[in-house]
Amino acid sequence: MADLRLGPLLRYTDGACATVWVETARPCTAEVRCADGARGTARTFQIAGHHYALVPVSGLTPGTTTEYEVLLDGASVWPPPDSPFPPSVIATPADEDGVRIAFGSCRWAAPPAGGKDPVGPDALDTLSARIAGAPEGARPDVLLLLGDQVYADEVSDATRRWLAGRRDLDRPPGDQVADYEEYTRLYDESWLDPEVRWLLSTVPSCMIFDDHDVIDDWNTSAAWLADMRATDWWQERLLSGLMSYWVYQQLGNLSPDELAADPLYAAVRETPDGTAALRAFATRADTDPDSVRWSYRRDFGRTRVLMVDSRAARVLEEDDRSMLNPGEAAWLREQIMEGRDEGGPEGQGDGGPEGEGRGPYDHLLIGTSLPWLLPHLVHDVEAWNAAMCGGERGERWARRGERIRRGADLEHWSAFPASFGALAELIAEAGTGAGAPATVSVLSGDVHHAYVAEPSWPGRVPDARVAQLTCSPVHNSVPLSIRLGFRFGWSAPARALGRRIARHGRCAPPAVSWRRIGGPWFGNQIMTLTLRGRSARLRLEQARAKRDGTSALRVITDRELTRPT
Repeated sequence: MADLRLGPLLRYTDGACATVWVETARPCTAEVRCADGARGTARTFQIAGHHYALVPVSGLTPGTTTEYEVLLDGASVWPPPDSPFPPSVIATPADEDGVRIAFGSCRWAAPPAGGKDPVGPDALDTLSARIAGAPEGARPDVLLLLGDQVYADEVSDATRRWLAGRRDLDRPPGDQVADYEEYTRLYDESWLDPEVRWLLSTVPSCMIFDDHDVIDDWNTSAAWLADMRATDWWQERLLSGLMSYWVYQQLGNLSPDELAADPLYAAVRETPDGTAALRAFATRADTDPDSVRWSYRRDFGRTRVLMVDSRAARVLEEDDRSMLNPGEAAWLREQIMEGRDEGGPEGQGDGGPEGEGRGPYDHLLIGTSLPWLLPHLVHDVEAWNAAMCGGERGERWARRGERIRRGADLEHWSAFPASFGALAELIAEAGTGAGAPATVSVLSGDVHHAYVAEPSWPGRVPDARVAQLTCSPVHNSVPLSIRLGFRFGWSAPARALGRRIARHGRCAPPAVSWRRIGGPWFGNQIMTLTLRGRSARLRLEQARAKRDGTSALRVITDRELTRPT
C-alpha cells in the first residue's frame, strides 16, 4: 500500500473543477473522490526520488460544498481514521457570491506540539483551529501566501541536526539548505504541522515565492549575483530552490487548462523520472529569466488577482535596473487592461448591474511579495541608495552604496525607481475612466509588520480606491529594532530626514505621494479582504496566546476600503 507523505493540498478551484496536490511514498495512482460524485485520478510523477500527483477533480457543482477523500491505489489515506479535524471539503464559488481572500507572508515552521514557540502563536495554526471549531462558519474562499513559505537560510534546530547527519556543516552553505532533498525537509516540516495540513486541505491556496524561499535578498543586485555565482554551492542551491518551488507551489497555482498546455508538466509525467527535465527547466530559468514566467492570474468572479514575480524577473544591470523585465511588465499590463477596451458584459454599468460601461472586474488585486509603498524614510533611503550604486556621486559612493544595499536589505520597489514609477502609472490608469474597478489593492508582505497606505497622484484622482495592504509575518519574529525602526520610519521627522537623504542622491520626487491610514501593527497576523459586488472590507487579525495554552485570532482593525458614494 502506498502511503501519503504530504498533503493533500487543495489548490485551484473554480465553479466546476479543482486540483488537489499530494506527495506519496512510492509510485501509485492518486484519486480524489467527493461525496457528491465528483472525482478525479492522476498517476504520480517522480522528481529526485520523490513521488507527486496533482489530481484534477471535475464534475463539481458551482456554489456547493462537498466532502472528499484521497485514495492511493484504491486504498483510502485521507482523512486519517483518527483525525481530530472535520472532513476536508471542496467549496466551489458561485460568481454572484463575491469572494473572501485571506493573505499574509513569512511563515517560519511552527515547533512540534508541546514545544515552546519562540515567536508566538502561528496565525495559520490559529486560523485553522477557528475554522475547525466552526466548520459551517465563515472561512476564506482562498488563501494567498505571498512569499517565504519556507526558509532555506534560517532552519529550525531540528532541521539543523538533520542536516548535520548528512553532511559537514562547517563547509558552505553550512546550516542552510543545499539541495533538493533538503528542500523537501523544509516542506515536510512546514506542511506536516497538523493544523496547517488540515487548513491547506480544505481552503484553496495561491502562492508566490520571495527571497527566503531561496536565500535572503535573492537577486539584490548584479554584483550580489556575481558573488553568489562565484561560490561552489550556489548553483545547486538555486536550481533546487526553483525545482522544489515548481513542484510544491507553482504547479497548484495553475488551472487545469494551463496544466494541459504546459510542456514541462507533460514531460515530467511522460517519463519514469522527470528530474532531468525539471532541472533543465530550472537551469533555463536561471540563465534566461525572460523565457520563464512564474507570475499568474486568477479570477474569482469579478475579482481579478495577479500574482507577480518580483524576484526572478528582475533586470539587475546597474544602468538598466528593473523590478520586472520587459516581458513581465508587458504581461502585467495586458492582464490588468484585458477587457477594459471592450467594456464589461452587455447591460452591466459602472454604478451597478443595469448601467453602462462596467469593466471586466470590480476589484483588482496585485500580489507582490515586496511592498510598493513603504514608510517614507525607507523609500527615500532606497531611492538614494539606487542613485549611489548607479554612480550619481562617483565610484567611491557606488562601492559604498553596494555595501549598504546588501547590509540594509535595500531592494524593494523603491530601490528600482523606474519600476516604482511605472507601477504607479499603471495603477492610476487601471483605476481611472470608464470601466474602472471599485478598488485596486497591492497586497504584500516581507517587512514583518502590517499597515495600510493610500496613494495620491498630482493632478489626477483615480475613480478606484487604491491601497497598499501589507501583512507580515504569519509566523516569525518581530524584534524590538524592527518595531522601533518602522514606527519611526512612518513619522514626520523621518519623512523630513528622508527628503534630505534623497536630495543628496539627486533623486527625482516620486510620481506618487502616499499616507499611512492604518498601522503599523506588529505580531503574527493575517489580513482578509471581503469583496461583494463593488464593496470591499478589510480585516486584520493577530494570533494571541490564551492562558489555557491555545491561541485565538483577535481583530485589530475592520474597515471599509471602498470609497463612500
